[in-house]
Amino acid sequence: MGESTESPVPLVWNQPPPPPRQRALGREEIVTAAIALADEAGPAALTMKAVAARLGPYSPMALYRYVHSKEGLVDLMLDTATAEIPIPARPSGDWRADLLGLATATREMNRRHPWYALLIHTRPPAGPSMMLRLEFMLTVLTGQGATVAEAMTYAALVDRHIFGSGMQEAEEARITRRHGLDDGARLHAAMTAVHDLAAADGRLPHLASWLACPSGPTVDEQFGLGLEFLLDGIARRLPAPGPRPSPG
Repeated sequence: MGESTESPVPLVWNQPPPPPRQRALGREEIVTAAIALADEAGPAALTMKAVAARLGPYSPMALYRYVHSKEGLVDLMLDTATAEIPIPARPSGDWRADLLGLATATREMNRRHPWYALLIHTRPPAGPSMMLRLEFMLTVLTGQGATVAEAMTYAALVDRHIFGSGMQEAEEARITRRHGLDDGARLHAAMTAVHDLAAADGRLPHLASWLACPSGPTVDEQFGLGLEFLLDGIARRLPAPGPRPSPG
């Protein structure tokens, strides 16, 4: 296949600042409306026309004056949502606690905005809040002896766990609602049907046994367990602490 000749969409951060507000319309109002729309209906519903309709008697073209493009709007939405994550002024000295705290706060934000995990990989992480969050992770990890390149890799792995889990949970929730499995009786009937299939196969004794009486950690506990596994692996790769100077 030949190389694409399509020019990349310029980052909104490199574009001229938005014009002065007109009546009740400004960049902040547009981004707030777009986030509310995506929260309610998902990223597929995010169109300039739908955002304009939510704001009032405005045309989509009126919005472009403030956000430049739909990609620019997504950039602003991602950075605005990221700004909800509290970033400590400096590492605490306990690198695991710092990363656990940041991951937990990021997960909470992502639950408020399930579209975030779906859109985060579609745009460069160039927003000021996004870069500040990443810089904190790099500072924590390089403070433990990791090189910047290693710290970038470890931070990316942590974020893949956060946002990959967020995408899976959002999709599972959508399917659960779609098929009515949020009703206890229907969920039990569905599990029973799968159990009967496994039991009838004859080659799946462990799976059939579990399906007969499902148990295990909650979704939150599974997330925490996976994060601990990641941090354990990072800890093994960090340089061993050097000898401390003797007092005096």
